[in-house]
Amino acid sequence: MSLFQNFTNADIWSNGKGSSKFDRREKTRHYRRAGGACIEIYTDGGCSGNPGPGGWAYVIIKDGVLFAEKWGAEKLTTNNRMELQAVIAALEFLASGKNMEEKITIFTDSQYVQKGITLWLAEWKKRGWKTSDKKPVKNQDLWQRLEPLAEQFLVNWVWVKGHAGNKYNERCDELTRTAIVSL
Repeated sequence: MSLFQNFTNADIWSNGKGSSKFDRREKTRHYRRAGGACIEIYTDGGCSGNPGPGGWAYVIIKDGVLFAEKWGAEKLTTNNRMELQAVIAALEFLASGKNMEEKITIFTDSQYVQKGITLWLAEWKKRGWKTSDKKPVKNQDLWQRLEPLAEQFLVNWVWVKGHAGNKYNERCDELTRTAIVSL
């Protein structure tokens, strides 16, 4: 069973099968009761031109301490592919380290990623990987990699505004720019 948590300013809880409203205090209590360590993942992706050379990055904070950070780059890609790749790389890193019982909050400045995983993915699959406009879902290959990775964890998906002073989101942006320049 797929379990995706989505604590946003809109107070939407989603398990990939639609959404409903809950009181923010109730969601927070439920999430804290889940137990285990607290892992925060910050991700970012971007391109110089779209499409163009692109980079992605993640920063992982475990129990309030910097645990890992990494970046990567591709010569010809899109912003959305890099945003997805950042999340995939972070979850692959955690999955390889046997952190499966941990609760994770993923902070992304990409509404495409946050809404895609919590609201749109289940519908795309029901429609045979077609959008509501009956067009093929872009980046299907990455969505198909992300979904089984995310299902291994109890994930809280949070959208954050980019370039708004969030320390770790800004660090991801810096690493993403480093990645692009490395090409």
